[in-house]
Amino acid sequence: MHTRVFLLSLIFVAGASPGLACAEPLSAPASCKIQPVSFEGWKAQQISNQWVTVTIVPQLGGRVMQVTFGNHPYLFVNPQLKGKYFRPLQAAEAGKWFNYGGDKIWPLPEGTQDAQHWPGPISDVLDDGNYQFKVLSQDDVCRVQLEGPADPRTGLQYSREISLGSDTPAITFHAVMKNATEHPIRWSMQSVTQYDTADAQNPVKYNRDFWAFAPTNPHSAYSDGYRVRAGLADDPSFAVNEGWFTLHWLYLENEVWLDSDAGWIAVVDNTAKFAMIERFQYVSGGEYPGKASVIFYKNGAAVELDENGMPALRSANWQDAPYYMEAEINSPMISLAPGASYALDTRWFPVRAGRELKAVTSAGIVERLVAANFTADGLHLSGVFGVFSPGTLSAHILNAQGNEIAVVALHPADPLNPVELDQLVPVVEGADRVSIHLNDARGVDCGSLGEAKITQPGKSR
Repeated sequence: MHTRVFLLSLIFVAGASPGLACAEPLSAPASCKIQPVSFEGWKAQQISNQWVTVTIVPQLGGRVMQVTFGNHPYLFVNPQLKGKYFRPLQAAEAGKWFNYGGDKIWPLPEGTQDAQHWPGPISDVLDDGNYQFKVLSQDDVCRVQLEGPADPRTGLQYSREISLGSDTPAITFHAVMKNATEHPIRWSMQSVTQYDTADAQNPVKYNRDFWAFAPTNPHSAYSDGYRVRAGLADDPSFAVNEGWFTLHWLYLENEVWLDSDAGWIAVVDNTAKFAMIERFQYVSGGEYPGKASVIFYKNGAAVELDENGMPALRSANWQDAPYYMEAEINSPMISLAPGASYALDTRWFPVRAGRELKAVTSAGIVERLVAANFTADGLHLSGVFGVFSPGTLSAHILNAQGNEIAVVALHPADPLNPVELDQLVPVVEGADRVSIHLNDARGVDCGSLGEAKITQPGKSR
C-alpha cells in the first residue's frame, strides 16, 4: 500500500546538523540484535532490526543465506540442499559443486588454463569452508566478522564484516582478500548474490516479472554497452534504453558483463514490489577482469549439442536448473604481496519499488519524477519514491538563481511504504524550482529524491 501525502502547513526547518551522515546510528539503546538460530536445518546466526533480518550460515563458506525485508525474502536457497553440508575435500573428491544458494565471495578470473585462474564454481575452502564467526559490536550497530581458512590453490584467505544499524534497513559489507602465501599473487574479488526468481505462489514456475537494472557506461568498451559472455547473443532478456541496461529474467541460461561506472545496480521483483539496490565504489582506471565491474548470470535452460551433434535443450527442468539470478559486483585486479590485503566495500538498500524505476539517489529510488505546478490553490507537488531510511520528506524551494529561499516540511516516510507525494503547499514568492529531500530521524539531510522546475498552469515542464 502506498503512503499518500496530503496538505500540511508551511514549516521552515533548520539545516542539517554538521558532521553527521545520513543513517548513522542514533545515540539510543540498540534495537538491532545478533542471535543464534536454526535456519532450514543449518546452525545459523541472525542480525536483525525492526526492518530487516540477515541470516548467516558460517559453515557454508560464511554465506549470507537469506535477507528478509518486511516479510519478503530476497535470496535463493537451494531446496535440494537445505540443512545439508559437504566438506570441501569430500565434495572435491566427488567432482561436484554444491550450490547452497545465498550470497558469498568468489575470486576472478575464472578458468582452468593456469594457476592464475579459479576453476570455479568448485567446492573449496573459499566457497564451502567453515568460517569462524565473531561478534564485533552489538550496540547502536550490530557488526559481525566471518573469517575463512586459507586456500592453498589460489593463495587467498577471505574474511568479511557485515553490519546493520539500529534505525535503517541498510546492510554494509566489508569483504577482504588476503595473500596467505609467501609469494605475490594477483586476483579480483567478487560479491556473488543469488536472487530467488521462482514464482512465490507456485515455486515450480518462475517469476515472469523479475528485473535487474544498471546504468551503462557512456564510454563503454562494449559495443552495445554490455557483452554477452555465455548464452544467446540475442537473448530477449536484455535491452538498453536511455543509458540503462535492463534485464527481464527469462528461463534461459546466460551471462552478461557490464563495465558500468555508476556504482549501483538494482534487482526488482515487480510482482511483490520489492527491490534491492546494491552500491559499490567504481575504481576509475582500474583493471577489471574482462573490463566488467558488474556481471549478471541467469540460471536456466540452455541449448547444446548432444552426442550425435544435434541441438538439444539442456536443463529444462526447474529441479535440475533452479530459478535464480546472480548479481555479481567485481573489484579490479589487485596485486598482493605476501600478507597484504585488499577490501571490497558494498552496501545493500532493501526498498519498496517496481520496474518503473526512474532513478537511484543517495536517499532512495524514484518511480515517478518530481513535478511542481502553480495552481489557484497553491503549489502542487507530486512524485512516487521509495526511501532507504525512515525520516521526513521536505521540499527545498529555490529561486531562479538557484538559491534556497524556503524549506517546507512534508510528511514522514519509511522504507516499507512507497511514498506517493500528492500535496499542495503555500506559494513562496520568487519560487522557481523545487527539490524533494529526505531527512532522517535527527533531521540530517539524506539527499535529494529529485528536482523539478515549477510550471505555470497550461505550460509544460
